[in-house]
Amino acid sequence: MDPVSPANSLRRTPVQQRSAERLTRILDACAEVLDESGYEQLSTRAVAQRAGVPIGSVYRFFGNKRAMADALARRNLDQYARVVSERFAALPAGDWRLAVDVVLDEYIAMKRSLPGFGLVDFGVPAPPQSPGADTNLVVAARLAELLCRHLGRAGDARLSRAVLVAVEATDALLQLAFRSDPDGDPALIGETRSLLHAYLARTLD
Repeated sequence: MDPVSPANSLRRTPVQQRSAERLTRILDACAEVLDESGYEQLSTRAVAQRAGVPIGSVYRFFGNKRAMADALARRNLDQYARVVSERFAALPAGDWRLAVDVVLDEYIAMKRSLPGFGLVDFGVPAPPQSPGADTNLVVAARLAELLCRHLGRAGDARLSRAVLVAVEATDALLQLAFRSDPDGDPALIGETRSLLHAYLARTLD
């Protein structure tokens, strides 16, 4: 995986290749510990041990475990957006339904295979009253930009709102699908796809 993009959660942005590789190892270890122990048991010390680096190396980049998990979430979103964009390039121009299928299929693929993604996909777990950016707003804005670029159309408030509603609905339905089946209930995934096509047709047709 690529190193995380520069962001507020990073105390220091890696400049040298060796430092970037160490950051990648730390984030990979963070994802593995998340899968094994959960977010509550995640710690900078456990990640340092798993990554095979001194604890000081973790603190060079991150002040606490939340900052580390936040950087992992941003890396996940960057990877997702990159893969979606690459797959869009191979699609027939103007076919938004195939593009929406790519968006859904790539998320499900990450959910099934990417370490730590079940707990930290594109945002860190937080209680409802916790302040901070709304993850789905960030994801929807990124996807709206990619869709507009692929379809050769300008973004507007109506499209942005439709993509946000689609992201919120998909998030809720896929949570249900993966609670029902560790690999995602196929019937519920199919219903999610049908819902996305029917709803987005009002804006994208």
